[in-house]
Amino acid sequence: MIKDLNISFPVGFSVITGETGAGKSILIGALSLLMGKRADYGVLMDKGKKCVVEGVFRIDDLNLEDFFKKNDLDYEPETILRREIIPSGRSRAFINDTPVNLDTLKAMAVNLVDIHSQHQTLELSKPRFQSDVLDAYLDKPEFIVSYKRVFDHLKKVTERLDQLIAENEKIRRDEDYFRFQYDELVAANPDEEELNRLVEREKFLTHAEEVTRAITQANGLMNENERTVSGLITEVLDALMPVIDYFPRIGELVERLNSAQIELNDIASEISGLGLETDFDRDELEQVTERLNAIYHLQQKHHVSSVKELVALKEEYASKLNGIILNDENIKKLAKEKKQLEKEAYRLAGELTEVRLSGGNKLAEAVTGLLHQLGMKEGVFKVNIEKYDTLTSSGQDKITFLFTANKGGEMKPVSSIASGGELSRLMLAVKSLITRKQLLPTVIFDEIDAGVSGDIAGKVGNIIKKMSLRHQVIAITHLPQIAAKADQHYKVYKETTGETTQTKIARLDDEGRVEEIAGMLSDEKVSKAAVDTAKELLMN
Repeated sequence: MIKDLNISFPVGFSVITGETGAGKSILIGALSLLMGKRADYGVLMDKGKKCVVEGVFRIDDLNLEDFFKKNDLDYEPETILRREIIPSGRSRAFINDTPVNLDTLKAMAVNLVDIHSQHQTLELSKPRFQSDVLDAYLDKPEFIVSYKRVFDHLKKVTERLDQLIAENEKIRRDEDYFRFQYDELVAANPDEEELNRLVEREKFLTHAEEVTRAITQANGLMNENERTVSGLITEVLDALMPVIDYFPRIGELVERLNSAQIELNDIASEISGLGLETDFDRDELEQVTERLNAIYHLQQKHHVSSVKELVALKEEYASKLNGIILNDENIKKLAKEKKQLEKEAYRLAGELTEVRLSGGNKLAEAVTGLLHQLGMKEGVFKVNIEKYDTLTSSGQDKITFLFTANKGGEMKPVSSIASGGELSRLMLAVKSLITRKQLLPTVIFDEIDAGVSGDIAGKVGNIIKKMSLRHQVIAITHLPQIAAKADQHYKVYKETTGETTQTKIARLDDEGRVEEIAGMLSDEKVSKAAVDTAKELLMN
């Protein structure tokens, strides 16, 4: 259990030791959180308080200014990554006090720290990891970037082409149906204004005889009767005009009667003219009804309620039919582009293969040399490269790491190595080589020495020590030979106060280092011989 812990690591080689279960992997867990690993609510000692993990990194020589600008972050030569796990179970991430999502935190952290654990040693057996190791050793990212760019473009074009072909096949299956519906709507040529006229015309034609009779009767009353309405008003005017000077109110009525007579004369004239407009062909009603029924049938057939919707449907069918033509053109265009991209991708994959073949031999020689230094005098490491028939995201190469520990022994895939010690040493050799090519400032080894002991442990320590000349290296180990090679030594221990046990970490002075290494060399009681051996290891 940890309540509060602060630790800083200088440049060079730092080692962390401690008894099993003391909590040596605390640093790994904390850094994993800073590198974007999923947070575990179970790490909270006090479920009512948040847990904060914070790391300060010097980045002034890592050329990361563009990353900060791209992600709208404040650049600082000493950058702070922070992760908070709150009681609700959620977590928050920050870079220089600016909230960021986990993907951004991960993208930043991979530029700062490389954590190597026993689990990652097992990754050495996986083809993808072997491919990544070789590419990292090549240190020629331009070949990989160029290929990846073309491959990704090819993948997108292929996906789009397959999608268009599938869509086109479906449309083709429905083409006859679409064309029949479209032709039927074009032939019908429905129009909203026409429908309104037809509805009005049908209403008139259905009642044409009634309309004619009404107009004829009205015309007779207004124009042909012996005593017309206008004539009666004239008689009324003739009766009133002689006395208009004797009774002023009559003058007002005369004016109104004159206006009424003018309006009635106009109405009478229009009624007379209506007779000319009521002529009709009896076959016309049949034609109008037939046309209306055709439009109503289309509405019912297509489950729409207006001519406007029929017109929209016609345009939709036209669009689908035009889409077939456009799809054909796009398919041809994309197929041509795909062919060109495939040609370019195969060319770049070929160049990448040549670079890998050359680099693979150099990697094999370098790893074999390191294996000899690590006590595997007859060990041989090779990089086998075969070609796939098709392109993959990493090229056209099937990369397999081969190994034998014995002179003249059969070269077998690394995945068949049974010895944990051999696999650990092989991984260390590979790791030490590829980190030379990378700008990562910090490399952390979590018990890289699994299966290693005796004088080999000292040689492992020498290689890690050499790596620390270029990188800040932190190693968690249980081997005194490795611990003695470090520039700084930290001890993890448990301290019990009352009912509470907490994990602590302390940097050891020279005397403390002798005591700790002597303890690592002893069973229960530290002997004088163990102390002498510890001093000798530290002196060497």
